[in-house]
Amino acid sequence: MNRSALGFLAMLFSAAAYADINGTATINAGANYNLDTGANVGSGGDISFSGTNLTFVGSAKGGSLAALGISGATAYASITQVELTALASLATNAPIPLASLSLNTILGVATNGGNASKLLITAISASSISFQYTTFETAAPTGPTITGVQNNYSLLVPGLPNYGISPGTLFIIKGTNLASVPVSSITKLQDSTAAGGIPTTLNGAQITVTVGSFTGHPGMYYAGATQIAAVLPSGTPAGTGTVTVSYGGATSNAATLTVVATALGLDTYYGAGSGLGVATDASTYALITYTNSAKPGQNLVLWGSGLGADTADSDVSYTVTPHAVNVPITVYIGGVAVTPTYAGSSGYPGLNQINVTVPSGVATGCGISVVVETGSGATTNVSNTMTLPIGASGGVCNDSALGYNGTQLTSTTTQSGTYNFGSLSILQSTTPVVGTSGGLQTAATGIFDQVTYSASSTTGSVTSLGSCAISVSAISTTTTIPTIVGLDAGTITITGPTGTQPVPNQVIPTISPSGIYSAVLANSFFPATGGSFTFTGSGGKNIGAFTASISYTNPLVWTNMSSIKSIARANGQNITWTGGAANSYVIMSGSSSNSTASASFTCYAPASAGQFTVPSYVLLALPASTNGNLLVENPVTTTFSASGLTAGFGSVISGVSFSISPAYN
Repeated sequence: MNRSALGFLAMLFSAAAYADINGTATINAGANYNLDTGANVGSGGDISFSGTNLTFVGSAKGGSLAALGISGATAYASITQVELTALASLATNAPIPLASLSLNTILGVATNGGNASKLLITAISASSISFQYTTFETAAPTGPTITGVQNNYSLLVPGLPNYGISPGTLFIIKGTNLASVPVSSITKLQDSTAAGGIPTTLNGAQITVTVGSFTGHPGMYYAGATQIAAVLPSGTPAGTGTVTVSYGGATSNAATLTVVATALGLDTYYGAGSGLGVATDASTYALITYTNSAKPGQNLVLWGSGLGADTADSDVSYTVTPHAVNVPITVYIGGVAVTPTYAGSSGYPGLNQINVTVPSGVATGCGISVVVETGSGATTNVSNTMTLPIGASGGVCNDSALGYNGTQLTSTTTQSGTYNFGSLSILQSTTPVVGTSGGLQTAATGIFDQVTYSASSTTGSVTSLGSCAISVSAISTTTTIPTIVGLDAGTITITGPTGTQPVPNQVIPTISPSGIYSAVLANSFFPATGGSFTFTGSGGKNIGAFTASISYTNPLVWTNMSSIKSIARANGQNITWTGGAANSYVIMSGSSSNSTASASFTCYAPASAGQFTVPSYVLLALPASTNGNLLVENPVTTTFSASGLTAGFGSVISGVSFSISPAYN
């Protein structure tokens, strides 16, 4: 529709080299799994499950990261190959008892093939263990090999209910030895406005798509050794087919290609498939940012790919008069349904635009969720989820209830520098335990570390009250990982209504200081009515003495927890509670997985609301499973200061959490 779209097309192509294996798996008792190939095996492999222990096979070794205070989907997503390698000295071949594993436990494994793997436990019982994993491969490529086919923007993986590549979609092929140049050397995209448009042979690579009797050769925006970006021909029929890459006189494996009528991927600012979305003002094409938020009544353009195609629009050359797609489309902005004024080709092959008006009455904040539902009946599909900053008058967004605004977010996501952080917490959780009906645990932790950000470092995305975010198993980003070093804060104790307890420093070989303090406390330390808690630090080599207090009263109780045995994704899920700290919020998160993929959601609501319904368009992005998880938390946060900490970067958290393991139908 407007040639200004070219800037966004070029800015948001991934330029990273990926050859890792991402997936989900289930090991039944008595079986093994090979993390180097991503396959269940009867013998050999890297790990084995006996029903009572998880053991390492051959020369493989590893261990749980729980002792380091590292667990959960968010922590799992941030762990890099470099960080796993740094922990290699802690790995052993000792069996891990089933009783010491639980949902959201993270394991690190050094495989028999010399690779590093991270695992996130998503379901566990005496008969099987399910997990999400990434194996960071280091083996040299031998010939063209395809390891994944994804929408360029959503990065959804096979096995998810909203996965698929629709005709006219900009998609990526990941693998090894796919073309003659490394992806890192590619500095510009092929120009669809030039004579002939984007080429079907580039850097020695050619793609062949076969679905039924149809065979086509997609045009490519770039072709690198580990990743290619191409546009699926508009005439490709729906169905299951194959895609191959030919390079250097050899042809790759035939990867499965799932072609569907519509499967939209929304563009996100950091190319991660989630988080801050790419949206522009419909008139000026100014980018919506944390300091230039959208406002009710403003006309926006959302960018992405996968709405489907009109064969009148070229797959390889810029189209001067592009067409809208003829499919039902609903955009949900902060849960409010909006009908777009235009949805279709932008003119550039593979790049869609959706023109919408921000509805009046929509919630404001820095992370308002946006999801697009396309198609109807059996072809209905939901996009990946992104967020937008929205303010009553635009400008700097604000989430006062969550403690941040757009200026702060811009500073922490783009500014380079070194910061000293300190975090203290006292939390009580009710969590299912293998072999019992549930377990109550109270724990205190402290984490002190120095984080160095480069100019391209980023923090995680934010989600506002009333909104939800989705993450999937194979999201990768091209951002630089910050450097983290532990800080010595001396001796720490916590005092509560029933007395004082030490929170000892966790000694980790080869890492000094660790910066990690933790203690499991008697449940009576955290009374049923809550109370006030004070952390006292003696001060150490890096952090000075401090006193940090927090009060958590009127603890939240999840009232319909026992009635949720299964979740009908198409109907949404209502969650109710009583209590909750004054002026606090409730975090609801859940995940499910099948044999090939997993996904999770996180929603936020004010505690005063007493209830929240997780929308169907959020749950439909999760795969059906018999053993997922659902977590409800009510935290409160305050700040503290100490010499050695960067001003404003000391926080204290208290609260309660509850988790169950429902089926997702």
